[in-house]
Amino acid sequence: MRHAPLPLTRDLVLVGGGHTHALVLRKWGMNPLPGVRVTVVTPGPTAPYSGMLPGFVAGHYAREALDIDLVRLARFAGARVVLAEADGIDLAQRQICVSGRPPIGFDVVSINVGITSDMPRLPGFAEHAVPAKPLGPFASAWENYLSGSGPAKVAIIGGGVAGVELSMAMAHALRERGREAIVTIVDAGTALPGLGQSAEKRMRAALDRLGVVLLENRKVTSVSTKGVETDQGLIEADFITGAAGARPYPWITNSALELEQGFITVGPTLQSSDTHVFAAGDCAYLSHEPRPKAGVYAVREAPILFENLRAALGGSSLRSYRPQKDYLKLISLGRKSALAERFGLTLSGPHMWQWKDRIDRKFMDQFRDLPRMEPPPLPRHHAAGMAEALGEKPMCGGCGAKVGRNALQAALASRPPPARDDISALPGDDAALLRTGGARQVISTDHLRSVCEDPFVMTRIAAVHALGDIWAMGADPQAATVSIILPRMTPELQERTMAEIMAAADETLRGAGAEIVGGHSSMGDEMTIGFTVTGLLQRDPITLSGAQAGDTLILTKPLGSGVLMAAEMAGAAQGADVTAAYALMTQAQAKAARILKDAHAMTDVTGFGLAGHLDGICKASGCGSTLDLDAIPLMQGAEALAEAGTRSTIFGENRMLAPDLPQGGKADLLFDPQTAGGLLAAIAPESVEDVLQGLTEAGYAAARIGEITTGSGVRLKR
Repeated sequence: MRHAPLPLTRDLVLVGGGHTHALVLRKWGMNPLPGVRVTVVTPGPTAPYSGMLPGFVAGHYAREALDIDLVRLARFAGARVVLAEADGIDLAQRQICVSGRPPIGFDVVSINVGITSDMPRLPGFAEHAVPAKPLGPFASAWENYLSGSGPAKVAIIGGGVAGVELSMAMAHALRERGREAIVTIVDAGTALPGLGQSAEKRMRAALDRLGVVLLENRKVTSVSTKGVETDQGLIEADFITGAAGARPYPWITNSALELEQGFITVGPTLQSSDTHVFAAGDCAYLSHEPRPKAGVYAVREAPILFENLRAALGGSSLRSYRPQKDYLKLISLGRKSALAERFGLTLSGPHMWQWKDRIDRKFMDQFRDLPRMEPPPLPRHHAAGMAEALGEKPMCGGCGAKVGRNALQAALASRPPPARDDISALPGDDAALLRTGGARQVISTDHLRSVCEDPFVMTRIAAVHALGDIWAMGADPQAATVSIILPRMTPELQERTMAEIMAAADETLRGAGAEIVGGHSSMGDEMTIGFTVTGLLQRDPITLSGAQAGDTLILTKPLGSGVLMAAEMAGAAQGADVTAAYALMTQAQAKAARILKDAHAMTDVTGFGLAGHLDGICKASGCGSTLDLDAIPLMQGAEALAEAGTRSTIFGENRMLAPDLPQGGKADLLFDPQTAGGLLAAIAPESVEDVLQGLTEAGYAAARIGEITTGSGVRLKR
């Protein structure tokens, strides 16, 4: 007996992509709790691992070695990623407030956002310095500074272990670059608190070997273009960072949770004063056994947090977390040397670095080498052809589960022409032209199977995709109806999901000048979002049939969404590349359409790929075309994936639309189906420069990619 997919009944929200949550997501992917929808709220697609930051600063690791790919990890866990800052928690409504979008409801929430720097409160710091946390902006600023030349003057505010470790890494990196450098640490008290006598002595000796200046008992009063002002004079510096003054995020401080100096108070089960709210890592205060802020505790909390989140969502008993009394401290000494301390025993040297390096790499490898979760096997007895129909990749595979153009054209070929005289047939165009009284109206519809787990982002993509036909004909969007299929879920989860979908739909459609006038919703196996849209024409429509030999072809968006979405579904895409693709897929084309209002022919590049849609213009216009492959812009990461053999499920059928074109590498992206792709326009050559300038100034990555020719078909420039 075939069972329908199990309904969703509970929402788990993980706020922050810290070490604890990264480990929880990995565990969840290997052992999910059926019926739970997981959401990760994090500002960016990656989370840097603090343990490797000094090694990166010193030049021992590449920048990408620091990053945990949260987008890829969330896909493995079956979770959605919301790339935004959390800025509040409403305990009464059980909602996480998120900047730039509707609140996200939860049944259980876990907070693992770490801490932020108090340094920006120091006069002049925000303008002239960069805090060591968050790590992403600091790492970028350091890379930029290190790539310079000439003498270097670096100042680090804060003489704790983190500040001293950072100073030695900086001094080593600058020395390796052959730059004369003065690296200074300034601390309001005594440096290296919390270390044993032997460890502190070795750390100070390491500072001396690297020539790092340590200034203690100096109060910093301000930061300026000249350097760090203290109560005992100026410390000259042209790169200033702060590794002191860590504080909790303001939205946590302002919450109704029980706090200790602004940190969330949690008990042995890692639950806060609200039993639906858990917290871990540096943002939490362990009331039962207080401990210093250290990454080792965040890592050790992960298994307990994972089990307790499942228990809270499933109604079983919770476990207690008992932190260790002491932990192994492994501190980089600039060169490939490190210091180890535990229980008063201190060792240092290259062997300690090798030990630390192995531990750090092993920690990161578990997020890169994710276990392959095989799909369930086919039933023992099944109809012939089932394995071939399923194919090697999940349905959608980057094309929104579109039917191929040949199948679509075959189905439409036998249809009679319109019998009504107020409907104009426009061969090849996706939108229909209607006449109502003196008004001319275009109407189109498009529906997408979800290519991402976030309903808000997916709705924006679907709306831009549907509006593409209206914009391509030169019409102004007017009205829309919404069609939504939700996976099976409880009424409470339906209400939360619909609120996010409709907020995104209103934002996108009203931004385009249209109003939602109705819609339909139903339940199914998976999420599908679609729109039927209308537009009003103030002039003759731009169709596929007006291109003329000599016209220049302009494309307003890069190619590659199909291959990126296919790779993302397979866990093979970089999270940063996927995030950049989403930004392009949600970019409206209204301004571009206005700039291209005098195009001779225009279409939006969607399911049939650039070659397929250009072939449609050529056939309708009775002409040919030549493409300059080198000039076609691509989304970041797309070409590498194409060269590695990543394909959307509809690639083969799209390839058949222009079989004479070469294949392999970048050429394969000519057949890549695009979701919410750009506009492809044939423009009179004398207006090309003005059009391109206008598109660029309007924020589009537009390019001149070829020309319309005599003859027929699509060819590449030789």
